[in-house]
Amino acid sequence: MSLAVVGLSHHTAPVEIRERLVFSPAQAEKALLHATATEVMAEAVILSTCNRTELYFAEPVADDASPQLRTRTAEASRVAAEAVLAERAGTTPEELSRYLYHYRSRDVAEHLFRVVTSLDSMIIGEAQIQGQVKAAYELAHSLESPVTGPILSRLFQMALSVGGRVRTETSLGQGAASVPSAAVELAKKIFGSLKGRRALLLGAGEMSELALNALSAEGVEGVMVASRTTARAKELAARVGGSAVAYETLAAHLPEADIVAAATSAPHAVITRELVRRVFPHGRKNPLLVLDIALPRDVEPEVAEVDNVFLYDIDDLTQIVDENLERRKEELPRAARIVEEATEEFWAWYTSLQVVPVIRALRGKVESYRRVELEKALRKLDHLDPEDREAIEVLTKQILNKVLHTPTVRLREAAENGQGPAVVDAARYLFELEEPAEMQDDD
Repeated sequence: MSLAVVGLSHHTAPVEIRERLVFSPAQAEKALLHATATEVMAEAVILSTCNRTELYFAEPVADDASPQLRTRTAEASRVAAEAVLAERAGTTPEELSRYLYHYRSRDVAEHLFRVVTSLDSMIIGEAQIQGQVKAAYELAHSLESPVTGPILSRLFQMALSVGGRVRTETSLGQGAASVPSAAVELAKKIFGSLKGRRALLLGAGEMSELALNALSAEGVEGVMVASRTTARAKELAARVGGSAVAYETLAAHLPEADIVAAATSAPHAVITRELVRRVFPHGRKNPLLVLDIALPRDVEPEVAEVDNVFLYDIDDLTQIVDENLERRKEELPRAARIVEEATEEFWAWYTSLQVVPVIRALRGKVESYRRVELEKALRKLDHLDPEDREAIEVLTKQILNKVLHTPTVRLREAAENGQGPAVVDAARYLFELEEPAEMQDDD
């Protein structure tokens, strides 16, 4: 089979295009079954995240197919893949094509290994992508009629292994790489575990949502969301079992919070030194972490003068992120080497598949000759006892294995170094492997 992928990502398409191609599990299942029902895709996996949608597939092309047939199949499968993505986007393949990339053969493995290790991610080192790749493969593999076979199963299982290696053998994923994750990193330095801590979020926009997700993932409970858009505040709070509070009651809820994350679009400060002094006239008894992740700032800098109140603004958090990303960049060469090694390993396995049928056919043909000649010889040596007959059987098998050992090794080596098709054709020609063996008893 031939291997290919068609897709788009944050590298090639804006968010308004990417969001139209997001597949839910049910939508992915339907698309996979439809794609593999055609004659041009034997296996398929759809990887769909907020930053990329990719359709990986294997084409049912015989090892001895002509170059012309391979070209026609490759073109037909590409058209089919683009049609699947275009249908999800609600557009035509022609309109979508400007955002798409196409990889074939060895490049498919290298691309997927870069994806799963986050080397191709918007944020290098982010951990979510490995779980997303695993979920995509498991969905395709667990369907009542699985749409993965030996090629994609090996590819995706190896990709997950590569992702694990990069995370254990490098420091690529260490340290916060986004403002919300930097905020969580700071919170953990102050409180240790965040499990059971209470948070108050000001604002209900994208940054507040990211902060909410990051904090709740660390066990923060009883989240309160205050926003002038009440419906949005209720929606966000409901996701983590929290509550929406009136914007005007901010002072009443400050004492309940351990962490305050402010990300409103207000043109002026919403948390002032005067407000905090009024709420905590003698300072804060327990630490209060205030994260100002808004521009313009939501919190007056003088708030940090209140005892036991720790204030960090967007510049502080961005500096943490920049320092961590610089450290991650130092790990890129090591991660890239792991990807390169894994790509070579997968490709060696993949290319060896084309010689397996030839090796099997060659051994089968020579074995048939051995049996015919052995039977003829034993008919003339009917005086031999069973032990001698067994010894001759073993001897002929040993000779056969020694004769075939070098051709077998050379066929596998040729497949690994790119000479497989030429050597396979030569072997088929020399040993007439396309033709059924004609066995004549000439005694």
